Amino acid sequence: MEELKIALKVNDLDNVATIFANGIQDGMDVEVRDKKGNKETLTVIGNVPYGHKVAVKEIHIGEQITKYGEEIGVATKEIKKGEYVHVHNLDSIRGRGDWEKEGAE
Repeated sequence: MEELKIALKVNDLDNVATIFANGIQDGMDVEVRDKKGNKETLTVIGNVPYGHKVAVKEIHIGEQITKYGEEIGVATKEIKKGEYVHVHNLDSIRGRGDWEKEGAE
């Protein structure tokens, strides 16, 4: 029997889920689970390392990427449902001085 590959979507606002399995390769299926017990099978696009993210819906250029209910960045490319989300298609906004509010010191 094949081992079940799991990804977790922690918050209802999340548009990505975190992979909790090793060896996830392009075309493999993972089961996305949320805290309410909902499950959805998702076909992964790209090779995704353990602990990294996949999109659970289409994400458009400039749209915020949300993980654990927090905005972690914005999409720099069109991202398909199931696609690996990382630095090649996401621009992080955390720790960036150029994104601070004007007048903040």
